[in-house]
Amino acid sequence: MPEDVTVLIDQDACTGDGLCVQYAPDVFEFDIDGLAYVKDSSGELKTAEGASVPVPDHLRLDIVDAARDCPGECIYVRNARNGEDVAGPNAED
Repeated sequence: MPEDVTVLIDQDACTGDGLCVQYAPDVFEFDIDGLAYVKDSSGELKTAEGASVPVPDHLRLDIVDAARDCPGECIYVRNARNGEDVAGPNAED
């Protein structure tokens, strides 16, 4: 896995199941619309479409597991350098 990865959620595909929030509450959070969003290291929720945040090294495996287990297949983990998907719906597992 690349050293630096980012994560984003496609809210159009989010089912609101909450597995991601269980896996990594420091990175994922529900908003008032019942959908999950990413948040940055300061805790600020990123609600803009396509917003991504860097994944802290110590949470990398939790984020990848969340992407793989998400029933909505809406979590995208990408290589921060080249934008290639490393986990999620478009990743080559």
